[in-house]
Amino acid sequence: MNKTILFLLIVVGLFLASCVPTKDLVYLQNKDNSEGDTVISQVASKPYRLQANDVVNITIKAIDQKLVAMFGNSETSVSAKSEVGLYFDGYTVDDHGNIRIPVLGELNVLGYTIDEVRKTVEKKLLEEYFNKEANIFVVVKLAGIRYTVNGEINLPGTKTLYQEKVTILEAIANSGDISITGNRKGVTVIRQFPHGTEMHEIDLTDVKAMQSPYYFIQPNDYIYIKPLKQKTWGTGTTGIQSLSSVIAIISLATTTFLLLNRY
Repeated sequence: MNKTILFLLIVVGLFLASCVPTKDLVYLQNKDNSEGDTVISQVASKPYRLQANDVVNITIKAIDQKLVAMFGNSETSVSAKSEVGLYFDGYTVDDHGNIRIPVLGELNVLGYTIDEVRKTVEKKLLEEYFNKEANIFVVVKLAGIRYTVNGEINLPGTKTLYQEKVTILEAIANSGDISITGNRKGVTVIRQFPHGTEMHEIDLTDVKAMQSPYYFIQPNDYIYIKPLKQKTWGTGTTGIQSLSSVIAIISLATTTFLLLNRY
């Protein structure tokens, strides 16, 4: 009798241990168990500063468009361009931090914000080519936020979102969401900085993740989703899968026992 109870306890333990708990699948949980609405003060995100290999789109407009035609794609709308078009027609920051603009030549923009680049271009245009009466209007934007997601994600790969800001949850949603065997508590973000590469883990099951400086992704971020231990065990991720695995193990053990006793 005691052996039977022990055997049943082992089976139940295996069944429960191999399932992925619901709390490991739900995003942004209030783990303080406080009642009422949760208000999270997000960390103020710093303006993104350009790095080598970034692509920016610069549009120069004026009352008389003929005045700015020599600067290239002033007539073309960014929204009308594909990702490939932006890659070839945009201005890529080279290894020295420079971009090359028609007529204006090379401008160093390494470490500049988008707004600082706009002011630099406007200043150079007014000082060297136009006066204030020309009403020059400069628009500078990143050619999308490009990022890569790999690991336990349903649609791994490199994606580009044409937004000013993108949260890590939006990036994951646009990659098909984390699979059921993905570890939402330890999502790794690998980010490039002028001084080198940094790695950071963020717990997406905790609402406090919204306070992380890595909650908003940056261009060229690499997001890695590690697997849960349930995938390594190979026992299943849902109750039905786990029960099937346990039944298969019991059947194998029973068959082996009967064969050994037979001979």
